[in-house]
Amino acid sequence: MTSIGITAIGLAIPLLGTTLGAAMVFFLKKEMSSRLQKVLLGFASGVMIAASVWSLLIPAITMSEEAGQIAWIAPVAGFLLGNGFLLALDHIIPHLHLNSDKPEGHKSKLAKSAMLILAVTLHNIPEGMAVGVVFAGMLSGSSTITAAGAFALSIGIAIQNFPEGAIISMPIVGSGTSKPKAFLYGFLSGVVEPIGAIITILLTSLITPVLPVILAFAAGAMIYVVVEELIPEAQEGEHSNLGTIGAALGFALMMVLDVALG
Repeated sequence: MTSIGITAIGLAIPLLGTTLGAAMVFFLKKEMSSRLQKVLLGFASGVMIAASVWSLLIPAITMSEEAGQIAWIAPVAGFLLGNGFLLALDHIIPHLHLNSDKPEGHKSKLAKSAMLILAVTLHNIPEGMAVGVVFAGMLSGSSTITAAGAFALSIGIAIQNFPEGAIISMPIVGSGTSKPKAFLYGFLSGVVEPIGAIITILLTSLITPVLPVILAFAAGAMIYVVVEELIPEAQEGEHSNLGTIGAALGFALMMVLDVALG
């Protein structure tokens, strides 16, 4: 199989995770319990933190060293830029977090279901960038990023996208939307990932020397989502330890995938 074919499969895997998760609307009769939501949100947090470190920041540091640069400058710059980028989107895009009645971002008259979708879409952007940039590194011939390592990240993101797809689709059904429409909305929220990945690959191919910056940028954007959205939602109310346990499991799984496959 060609490298382009391998990349296409790698970019599709996270969307498959979201799609399967969104399909849970056809099998679950009611919304997930708050306890299960906490575990799954914590799990997603752990996966994203581990992916940011092993799949993005460490390769960025290694690449900077191999290029003869001061190892931390490009990764730190990219990391802070990624945080700033998501901070800006957070203020611009109208969205509504899970279990919240207060919209964030630019004032809008959008329906609750639309703003829930935008919230998930917002934090799918850095995930798509992360997958895209590691495959861009693989395509560039970098010895730091292997095909196995790129697939490890793609699989890890897909695993945490499964509960994410269910978490977003079930509340939409609860708001009065039909199950087929809720599934479609959940699926569409995940489409941004391969689109973001393709755009990232195209940009990286034009400016390969800044690959360490882009790797760290994706890491910074993912960490912003974790700290701003996932962890607070997982720790809200009672039984916050369930979110903590979920985060530990997600972190451990992503670490194993990256070390074993990378």
